[in-house]
Amino acid sequence: MQESVVQSWNTEPLWRELTALLPGLAIEVVARCESTNTVLVERARRSSGQADAAPSRPGELEPPISGPMPLLEATRHGRRAGDTQPCLLVAEQQTRGRGRWGRSWHSTAGASLTCSLALPFTPPDWSGLSLAMGVALADALDPHGPREGAASIGLKWPNDLMRIEPGSDAPRKMGGILVESVPVGRRRMAVIGLGLNIAAQPVAEAQTGFACLQEFEPGIDAPHALARIARPWVDAVLQFQRDGFAPFKARFERRDCLRGRVVTTTLDDLPQGVAEGVDDSGALRLRVGPSLRTVGVGDVSVRSSSEPPP
Repeated sequence: MQESVVQSWNTEPLWRELTALLPGLAIEVVARCESTNTVLVERARRSSGQADAAPSRPGELEPPISGPMPLLEATRHGRRAGDTQPCLLVAEQQTRGRGRWGRSWHSTAGASLTCSLALPFTPPDWSGLSLAMGVALADALDPHGPREGAASIGLKWPNDLMRIEPGSDAPRKMGGILVESVPVGRRRMAVIGLGLNIAAQPVAEAQTGFACLQEFEPGIDAPHALARIARPWVDAVLQFQRDGFAPFKARFERRDCLRGRVVTTTLDDLPQGVAEGVDDSGALRLRVGPSLRTVGVGDVSVRSSSEPPP
């Protein structure tokens, strides 16, 4: 039996606003699940991965409604297993939340916002998508942006939201973005997940510290945070689909946490460098001696800026 949600999400006004941008959108709120990204990724896979399911035609994402294995069975969320219309799935608690490289993302009911948006997606280039989503979310939650003497939300390449304290050299992590893509017929769906710390929780990031949204706005809860970010999030997704990363580059650079810092990477031929922003595709630029290199894949970790560059 599915558990009932505890918080009041008031999704009807949000659905009316967003469905004008994403026709066919469904908003689902559940008490708990393993991972909102996992649920939506697996749902998309079922719509295209069954052995007897006919592939969709180019430009058509609707699954077949008849055949040896009909895809109309109901899910525990009340939708069809093969439904590939846009969906915003919110879980009050994730029991096995995921980040990049399979890392876990802890979430506590009432103290976190964990949600994922799935939709058919055909951008000119997928490069920089997680950065663009970070820009949209940071601007929605911290509209004033970095300014003298005030805490702000910074962005750590490629997918983290960080709290930056005045005079501190140690940003603390308050959120993360996970982007995945799933083939459906001859096209792809994007599944874009967000984990955001809303309130203090009995867990701390060992390497990056812990921060939450209530440090900026005491008393805010997850439903109100979702209401604030949902429209800018969808607007950014649609803008990225039209124009790619270019419109977001300057906004990302304004909040870039890594610029000027010594960073390490998982790349064997590029173990360390000094971050110098991102290029037009969202790849990280690293200064290594006289050379400027770019990192489009792999992982980076920040070292203390007091360490000398290589």
